[in-house]
Amino acid sequence: MPAYKTGKKTAEYSLDFKLKAVEWSFETHRTVKSVAEALDIHPFMLSKWRKSYRDGEFGVIRAQKNNGKRDKATDEVSKLKQRISELEEENDILKKWQRFQAEQKRKPTDS
Repeated sequence: MPAYKTGKKTAEYSLDFKLKAVEWSFETHRTVKSVAEALDIHPFMLSKWRKSYRDGEFGVIRAQKNNGKRDKATDEVSKLKQRISELEEENDILKKWQRFQAEQKRKPTDS
């Protein structure tokens, strides 16, 4: 992980670590805070890295290299997430219907 400089206890992270952290934080289902906690870094530091990444200060940007592959994967993941939410909603509706049917069977008829 970090390499400490002599004297001060300032962590120095590799460019690869920073890039992975930034790319991880840009995923739609993740937050800066959760990524920072998972990597044991301060959220402000990750935010600074994200800004540097957007400004192109990291030099080589991986997103440009894998742009076509990443777009396809991102599209597929978003479609799958949408399908999961649809299926969960259908499942909830079926559970409600099942509870409704059970209640109807328990109620005595007034006829």
